[in-house]
Amino acid sequence: MEPRSRVTIRDVAARAGVSVATVSKVINHRYGVASGTAARVRAVIDDLGYEASLVARSLRNHRTNVIGILVADLEPVSTELLRGAVGAIRGSGFELLVYSPGGDGAGWEQRCLSRLSGTLIDGAVLVAPTVADVSHGAPVVAIDPHTGRPGLPAVASDNLGGARLATAHLLGLGHRRIGMLAGRPGPDSARQREQGYREALRAAGAVVDESLIRVGGDDPGAQARLLLTGPDPPTAIFAASDRSAIAAVGAAAGLGLRVPADLSVAGFGNIPGSAVCAPPLTTVEQSARTMGERSVGLLLALIRGERPAVTHITPAATLVVRQSTRAVAAT
Repeated sequence: MEPRSRVTIRDVAARAGVSVATVSKVINHRYGVASGTAARVRAVIDDLGYEASLVARSLRNHRTNVIGILVADLEPVSTELLRGAVGAIRGSGFELLVYSPGGDGAGWEQRCLSRLSGTLIDGAVLVAPTVADVSHGAPVVAIDPHTGRPGLPAVASDNLGGARLATAHLLGLGHRRIGMLAGRPGPDSARQREQGYREALRAAGAVVDESLIRVGGDDPGAQARLLLTGPDPPTAIFAASDRSAIAAVGAAAGLGLRVPADLSVAGFGNIPGSAVCAPPLTTVEQSARTMGERSVGLLLALIRGERPAVTHITPAATLVVRQSTRAVAAT
């Protein structure tokens, strides 16, 4: 079957027996068209399924009423962010465009904005951008920027507070040798989560043993095995991501250790898989859905020309306690 050609404004005008200018007036709710003629044009629009292109709308009105969510990759956290964004945009009169460069490499943010701004979107939310600032011609809000607090308006994870919560939870269960599977060097979120772990240990008077800190990286299971096969292994592990925490649970099982009877494990993120792994994972929840909602709300305010009192938002993290942690076994 041959694909249908795109319906144009000229097709609508021909079917309705009016000029293109008349159709344009009806679409843009302008005066000068008789009510009967306007009703006939709208009926033809519905019948043909006509919709003005975003580029044409932009050229005509200097606005598309579309905002972009720009993300390097689609994974569980970004999916939750999108759900929050969809909730925030509902009833706003704006539409949502999700755009991913598909592994476009460093500097993807600037390239994406250059491609989309001005003709396709009125503003953008950048998810986990890797640069502190970008030059742009439209309002931009960053979510969880890798480089820390940027010049851009931003909604950030409470990485420091969340890591403190998880580590303090393990300390409260009596654990003193607590290992950490840290995030990759570079992102500010990884640095903050490690800092929170260290601060919680120091606050409890526990020793920060550098040999118990390993970078999860591409193979967190291997790093967890190194922690658990050392001369004085930890009784608990805090992982900077749920992915690393779940890998640590698997590594422990491979060594014949039971979680949580022999080893407590806590993660960060509360991704959907954390509730259904065996055992269900204790983890820090930084509501990605809330971050998506707040970022879109902030962006819409900026597009409308408002001046929000707060342009850097950090929603509080919470701890979700499940079955992967328990009190340290008595010796």
